[in-house]
Amino acid sequence: MRSSGKSGKLLPQVHLYPDRSSRTLDLEEIASYLIEKLNRLSVDIRGPLFTERAGVNTRELARELARARIRDPMRKNSDSEPLPAEINLEQKLLQNPELRILGLFYDGVSLWRLALKLIPEEERNHGHLHIAFTNRLFGTWDEADARYHARVSLYGFPCLISTTGIVEAPAKPKEFYALRQHYLALGVPGAYEELKERFRGRFIDYDDGRLTEVMKGYVMQALFYHLTGHPFCEDRNCRLYNAHWQEEVIAAQLGPKKSEFCEAHARILQELQSSIT
Repeated sequence: MRSSGKSGKLLPQVHLYPDRSSRTLDLEEIASYLIEKLNRLSVDIRGPLFTERAGVNTRELARELARARIRDPMRKNSDSEPLPAEINLEQKLLQNPELRILGLFYDGVSLWRLALKLIPEEERNHGHLHIAFTNRLFGTWDEADARYHARVSLYGFPCLISTTGIVEAPAKPKEFYALRQHYLALGVPGAYEELKERFRGRFIDYDDGRLTEVMKGYVMQALFYHLTGHPFCEDRNCRLYNAHWQEEVIAAQLGPKKSEFCEAHARILQELQSSIT
């Protein structure tokens, strides 16, 4: 438990759920950061949300997770019955939350509904903010272009943040994709690893040493969503900026600037702080 005291009337109790597969995500640091921004906030760190636990039918949860998988991003999830092998893999992941298996893609809304069921019933109210990190990559369906788009976060009740999504959802520099196509056409072996090395520092990678600092911004987006209903900002230098490119993520979360937040959101934080002191 990390806390600086009792929460004021405006502030929820914040519950953080880790992604055990991520070696560089430090929730202790994130908890301290939240308390630094709102010093009467109460924050605790729990176990992973998607894991085997007492009172939960692991096999049934595994089946629902397998059912939530997106098999074709160009077709809206049909909620079809999963194969036994898919259920078995999900059960293995629930039993071993430190495992990371790439290549799986989930319907974000379906995953969110399952996450809600895993939260204690007495904490399903506005007095609690649940922020769950997961290595599962999820997306949402876009009616405009009839396809799923990968997301870093899904804000609601609870809030989901994907440590895989921060790598895969925001687009890498345009030159990265152009060179990848060129290397593929030439059949260059090891092209992807060479490209990653060439563009190192210009995107967030798995187990990136900058991950905790980047995720502070997404946790603040979750907090702003809970308190104001508006998680995002249009200012590219504000931590609340809704980045779609990796270089935008880096600029908003890691770039040199006088303030972490734009003037408007810094003022909102100050007003919240003043209202509870």
